[in-house]
Amino acid sequence: MASSSSVALSFLYQNPIKASLSIPKTFSPYSKLTFPSIASFYSAIPRLDYSNFKKINPCLHCSNLPTASTNNTQYEFSDGSSEVELRLELGQGDVTPKDIYVDANESSLAIRVKQSGIVRTLMETSTLYEKIKPAETIWYIDEDQLVISLKKQNSELKWPDIVESWESLSAGITQLLRGTSIYLVGESTEINQRIARELAVGLGYTPLCTKELLEAYAKQSMESWVNEEGSDAVAEAERAILESLSSQARAVIATLGGKKGAAGRVNQWRHLFAGFTVWLSLSQATDEESAKEEAKRNMQDSGRGYSNAEVVVKLGGWDPNYSKAVAQAVLSALKRLILADKDLPGKKSLYIRLGCRGDWPDIKPPGWDPSTSLDASSPRS
Repeated sequence: MASSSSVALSFLYQNPIKASLSIPKTFSPYSKLTFPSIASFYSAIPRLDYSNFKKINPCLHCSNLPTASTNNTQYEFSDGSSEVELRLELGQGDVTPKDIYVDANESSLAIRVKQSGIVRTLMETSTLYEKIKPAETIWYIDEDQLVISLKKQNSELKWPDIVESWESLSAGITQLLRGTSIYLVGESTEINQRIARELAVGLGYTPLCTKELLEAYAKQSMESWVNEEGSDAVAEAERAILESLSSQARAVIATLGGKKGAAGRVNQWRHLFAGFTVWLSLSQATDEESAKEEAKRNMQDSGRGYSNAEVVVKLGGWDPNYSKAVAQAVLSALKRLILADKDLPGKKSLYIRLGCRGDWPDIKPPGWDPSTSLDASSPRS
């Protein structure tokens, strides 16, 4: 049994192998964290309008009825390969099919029941774990339970739960990652480290931090190393660390932030491409649309090393207490990234086996020598 929840997420694709999410600038400690609604930049999301909806569901016009909302509805969930089944307790009192209201959309679900003249919300979420075929939604009453069958658009994807949450994402995304490591890049070493730890715990991956590895190797703090030898020397040392980690599977690697980090340099990405790269970017935007536009500009800025990242997560501020919320946004973006191209983990594995030659994402045949290629000076080299 599980409790229903409602979480919304903002997601945008710039192209089939890039994604961006924006996180609100302020958080309230007294309210549930939410993200804006889904938006796509390269394909429209078809939605079921109300006229079609009425063909699936018996009519229950509730606009003039008293309503009540509940956040503690218990439900049972099961995944039957091509479809998922949801069972909700209807509670005491007689309920007939005409008292049930089921509003199913590709990524959202609202379930309400009229009892004793009051419309009660059993479940409402705008973030199903993945997309469904709303026109094929079936429901019926089984004694004191409402049973809803939802047809999945992607029958190969196993759903850990009905809603997308930290728990369902961390449990379900491993089937998509297939052991591929995750690299966190961005201006803040601290943010990279904290999110890496959250992700590693959730995924059962190994947390690694290049700052800690470098300081252990040099036997001095990062600050003193930069002061003595300069940021170029530190970046080159981190590049060597990244090379040694490039064959490491099932790890979340936090990289150095700022000018001293290798990830901020366009010519130091050969070994970062061995895993999925996520840019945790602090934003000055004051609203969601501005953050999206900022992310889009960042991705197109080939002069910045971070623009090579496959996922950008925009942060309108930083509070360590919300590390798990940021980590959830990262997993949600990675899930959509991989579902857009299911061959990505396999391509990452091939890229590693061929020696991380800098030819990502257009992997050249075996025997290709980057030192003799016209593309050797590419920012992705």
